[in-house]
Amino acid sequence: MQRIRLRYTKRGRLRFTSHRDFQRAFERALRRAEVPMAYSAGFTPHPKVSYANAAPTGTGSEAEYLEIQLAAHRDPETLRALLDESLPDGLDVTDAVEARTSGLADRLQASVWEIRLDGVEAQTAERAVEAFLAADEVQVERRTKNGIRTFDARAAVARLEAAGHDSDRPDGKACAILRLVVRHLTPAVRPDDVLSGLRATADLAPPVPAAVTRLAQGLLDEETGAVTDPLAPDRDAATAAPPTAAGLSAAKATSGASPAAGEGTA
Repeated sequence: MQRIRLRYTKRGRLRFTSHRDFQRAFERALRRAEVPMAYSAGFTPHPKVSYANAAPTGTGSEAEYLEIQLAAHRDPETLRALLDESLPDGLDVTDAVEARTSGLADRLQASVWEIRLDGVEAQTAERAVEAFLAADEVQVERRTKNGIRTFDARAAVARLEAAGHDSDRPDGKACAILRLVVRHLTPAVRPDDVLSGLRATADLAPPVPAAVTRLAQGLLDEETGAVTDPLAPDRDAATAAPPTAAGLSAAKATSGASPAAGEGTA
């Protein structure tokens, strides 16, 4: 049994696909790529795929993660390329590593988000950010399937910055960019909740819906606010691991010599 961890994106119009839509598209890609999946037991077996902390529908992402279990060994990079070809443009598999450590989900401690606010001046966004960060707590409301829920959006925000951006719209209107790092707490605080908090603390109300993209997620350095690659421990473990018997056999076949042959020519 082999486990492969994948990083994939949701870009362009594909940001509007729901998590269930992505699951269906990914399972079709597994069949097209003829991936030797391991399946669950029972009357309705399913491919063993574990999804981790999917982005909300309508938000783009450069850093979504999942893990698959295979019934036969495959090279991670070859598998990545096959799956990437089998998925529609916008759902792009950008990285693959063999799982050599435990706890991928536990390493997804925080996300880096970018929020584009068309029609908002950079100075207006900066004042709103200052008001939000100065508050001890920012209570916001979100409608859930169990009704309206109220919670603090401020505690989850590890970092929040505002900057201007040269708008690419033909009317040349102002555009502010928010960059924020949000801890993965319970209840989960989403970028929309932070926008609600900015509206509550500084009356920031963009004239058009914000464009939200997740840039990264992983381990959070509380001192610097940096979010690190969650697949790095698997790469490090692969580098430190001794070569396998299969790898040694492949190396001998490539060199065209064996230890016995070398001894005979000495």
